[in-house]
Amino acid sequence: AGAGTQTAGLAFGGILAPPTPNISNATEEYNGSAWTAGGNLGTARYQFAGAGTQTAGLAFGGRIYGSNTGATEEYDGSSWTTGGTMGTARRFLAGAGTQTEGLAFGGAGGASALTEKYNGTSWAATTNMNSARGYLAGAGTQTAALAIGGAPAATEEFSGGGPATLTVGTS
Repeated sequence: AGAGTQTAGLAFGGILAPPTPNISNATEEYNGSAWTAGGNLGTARYQFAGAGTQTAGLAFGGRIYGSNTGATEEYDGSSWTTGGTMGTARRFLAGAGTQTEGLAFGGAGGASALTEKYNGTSWAATTNMNSARGYLAGAGTQTAALAIGGAPAATEEFSGGGPATLTVGTS
């Protein structure tokens, strides 16, 4: 997963390449021209979402050795600590927002329309997406987010009070 900006990026976790896939807990920080090692995630995971900045990042959901998780970790620019647990464990979800105003939506392993808000301490259910789906991307803030693509493909805007479906053309 990732978070941050073009000159202060953050990449963390995932699966290392075959032939023998291994789950990673590595964190890398980007300064606009080079990557350097950051503090490792507390728990290696994959198929999860991220949000926030390089000095206030979030990692949430995903898979830990074959099981879905709702675990959250918070990054302070040097180390990860345990955050609140999501209400529903899931993978292939998307995220948006900041460490103290995060948003998690969608997920697969059974497509999901679930949306949850994070306040820096705990997750709470909010208005679900109109279309249940996983394998999607997220962008924006907790009160102005985009759920992009996924299976099935669609784009939805989230304005804090609920989603609005946008029609997406295919070619």
